[in-house]
Amino acid sequence: FSAEQEAQALRKAMKGFGTDEDAIIESLTKLNVSQRQQVLITYKSTIGRDLIDDLKSELSGNFESVIIGLMTPTTMYDVHELRRALKGAGTDEGCLIEILASRTNAEIHRINENYKLQYGSTLEDDIVSDTSSMFRRVLVSLAMGNRDEGTFVDEALAQQDAQHLYEAGEKKWGTDEVQFMSILCTRNRSHLLRVFDVYRGIANKDITDSIKSEMSGDLEDALLAVVKCLRNKPAYFAERLYKSMKGLGTDDSTLIRVMVSRSEIDMLYIRREFLAMYGKSLHSFIKGDCSGDYRKVLLRLCGG
Repeated sequence: FSAEQEAQALRKAMKGFGTDEDAIIESLTKLNVSQRQQVLITYKSTIGRDLIDDLKSELSGNFESVIIGLMTPTTMYDVHELRRALKGAGTDEGCLIEILASRTNAEIHRINENYKLQYGSTLEDDIVSDTSSMFRRVLVSLAMGNRDEGTFVDEALAQQDAQHLYEAGEKKWGTDEVQFMSILCTRNRSHLLRVFDVYRGIANKDITDSIKSEMSGDLEDALLAVVKCLRNKPAYFAERLYKSMKGLGTDDSTLIRVMVSRSEIDMLYIRREFLAMYGKSLHSFIKGDCSGDYRKVLLRLCGG
């Protein structure tokens, strides 16, 4: 890998009349996120221009969004997406849920630091001013990045947690959402997987079915996302991708965000889950749903 070679290749692709989109796709999708950052710096020092500005002036639409996403450091990409979700026209609840339910404590802490540096307000303050009621409380809890990340399963506590969840939902008229939140947003993954097993024995139904029948709207979506990410994160993202493309129209912002943010983390696993869940490959789904350079770059990120 030579940052200088890549910088020159990118400049050549954009210089003069017309843009060589294939060369841009070729160059950027074969690099990883840290190599792209090196190219960014080298481009400025050897060519004296800002690569992001050049890309923005040459590209447009969804294709531009993917390329700029790839050029953005991982944490900053999440920060920008959260900000867009909170401060754009209307709130993109799905984006808030997806990022906050799926990132690790360390990732959440980095997001919080960079969000404050970039925008001068805290992520928590912006969540509080833009969302309401129980949904707001779940997001604030997740945005703390305070989940126990150990692997210890306390059997007695697992029995107790499962019983509390049952009593907070299925057993009573109305739902004690705080009980759900405090257990689902703070306990460690191994412990919660055990809690879900015990719960099934007590309630005779899966925890996800109880959440669906007890909650609604954004709160339901948020708690379901938490459970799904704990059980199988790649399957959660496979479902996000499937829903972004199925039916009429495409939810491009979700499709782009998941493809860009997971491309170097667990894309292989997401592809495997997608095929198992929907009987079609992610590759064929993208191929049938998108077109042009946008499709080309997403297929490169998908691989295979």
